[in-house]
Amino acid sequence: MEKLKQNLDQKNTAVIVVDVQNDYCHPEGAIAKTGIDVSAVNKMMPNLQALLESAREHEIPVIFLQTNHEKATDSEVWLSRFKDGVNPICHTGSWGAEFFVVAPLSTDIVVKKHRYSGFIHTRLESVLQTLKIETLVMTGVSTNLCVESTARDGFMMDYRIVFLKDSCAAFSQEEHDMTIKTIDTYFGMATDTKDVISFWQHQAKRSPQLQD
Repeated sequence: MEKLKQNLDQKNTAVIVVDVQNDYCHPEGAIAKTGIDVSAVNKMMPNLQALLESAREHEIPVIFLQTNHEKATDSEVWLSRFKDGVNPICHTGSWGAEFFVVAPLSTDIVVKKHRYSGFIHTRLESVLQTLKIETLVMTGVSTNLCVESTARDGFMMDYRIVFLKDSCAAFSQEEHDMTIKTIDTYFGMATDTKDVISFWQHQAKRSPQLQD
């Protein structure tokens, strides 16, 4: 709990929701259609919903990262991830690119991205600087790809990282566990959603987060 206090106490914080979109999460999305198990998403969803409710209640900014792929951003190297060189995931304007279960409110922020990391060629850094954010609470899909990539970049850009073990999902338990260990050892800390919610509740009783 002391480590959590160091990362959250009197720190301007934002919740980052990574790629909770149909193609990654829905049983009829592009990922599931390849035979990959996406069931971990539904298991973590109640925790994510509780976190978002708490964040909004305590006026903590919520930033949704939304992957969009199109011809203008799908370079030859980027497409080399696919055996046939065709990217079936999150095409701009498609159903697959829409948010899954949770969606931004009018008070939330949406940052579109085209690579694993939310910091690559996006406005995320500008948004965080404007809000004077110091700590990123990381959630979303998939744990070991887009969430981890964003968390790593964030840490190396001097943001504190609080990675929520039970508000993230990967497509295998092994991949999820590897990331949790790596983040907790080298790129910040990993903790449970209930601990962050509890901390916000106690902090609010002492002094609400100031918004500039």
